[in-house]
Amino acid sequence: MNQAPLFVALISETYAPEVNGVANTLAHLVTGLRARQHRVQLVRPRQGQELPLRSDDQLLTRGWPLPGYPGLQWGQSSMHTLLRHWRRQRPDVLYIATEGPLGLSALRAARRLGIPVVSGFHTNFQHYTGHYGLSLLTRLMTQYLRWFHSRTQVTLVPSASQHLELTRRGFERLALMARGVDSQLFHPSRRSAALRAHWGLDEQAIAVVHVGRLAAEKNLGLLVTCFRALQQRYPQRQLRLILVGDGPQRAWLQAQVPEAHFAGVQRGDALASHYASADLFLFPSLSETFGNVVLEALASGLGVVAYDQAAAAQHIRHGHNGALASSADAEEFIEAAGWLLETPETLRRVRLNARQHAARQGWPAIVEQFERHLYSALKPANPVPAGHAEPR
Repeated sequence: MNQAPLFVALISETYAPEVNGVANTLAHLVTGLRARQHRVQLVRPRQGQELPLRSDDQLLTRGWPLPGYPGLQWGQSSMHTLLRHWRRQRPDVLYIATEGPLGLSALRAARRLGIPVVSGFHTNFQHYTGHYGLSLLTRLMTQYLRWFHSRTQVTLVPSASQHLELTRRGFERLALMARGVDSQLFHPSRRSAALRAHWGLDEQAIAVVHVGRLAAEKNLGLLVTCFRALQQRYPQRQLRLILVGDGPQRAWLQAQVPEAHFAGVQRGDALASHYASADLFLFPSLSETFGNVVLEALASGLGVVAYDQAAAAQHIRHGHNGALASSADAEEFIEAAGWLLETPETLRRVRLNARQHAARQGWPAIVEQFERHLYSALKPANPVPAGHAEPR
């Protein structure tokens, strides 16, 4: 794109090395933009382990623990700090990835200074409230999120299903921007016989893996039910459940499936090896905006079972490179998993097709698409409505 490089301020309450889909996505976007000669300033809460960034490319704020999410935090509202910095060095455009206090203060500062804003819808917080006994807040959360995103030039959503859901809820100016996967890191060649032996498995056994936060919104009750159903359906097969990640439901899962292997949080090469050393990937979540782990599992050559939404709906063709279940149908999810294990040839073929598909889903094209949205936000077309009061 033959345009002048941009100065982009990217605002997020989470960033690498924190382990979650938002942090992973943003790290790829930042790396990609910098490789394309754009200047990116990160605005985020302080972490215990800092990144090796130049001081003029990051603006750190204080943070508070996020209830129910140990290790994650809200960023402190910092509008006056942001105003002071951005008056001195004005960004061309903002990308706000999270809608917490830090994101809101960035939005307010941008409106004061007339800086265009692109926002991203990365997390279904309005869904999470029900899982944590806060159902009464769901409507208020939805109203706030709709209000927040209505004040930006465009809101980027990661999947067609998310686009449809938000449109039905009254969100406007939405654009689709999918996610990519590092198919060199997540690769079947990372399979490790030593790791499988550590799990107590030989090559004839089936390692059933789940990667992600061990929390209520991930629908892990179905994960347990499905695994037990597979054991009953295939008593002659050696199956073991491998759980990669941590979270508040770990103790409950250990009580439900004491023979499972709990690998804890894994990163980088170790995470890639855990994926590739497994055989079947179960992903029963119904709350994802995308689900980066689905693409990572496909790239690792696993047989993936998921609901027909978000990343799975976008990247899995049922019976070809994975298995899909109709939304919220637990029995269909279990049947889909059982079908993959009916014959070794079925699983082998699906795994091969999964890898071939994911290998074409790289990050460079996603970063280029993101760049186009940032440039488009500089144009006067589709101005943000001015009829809403400034938040105080």
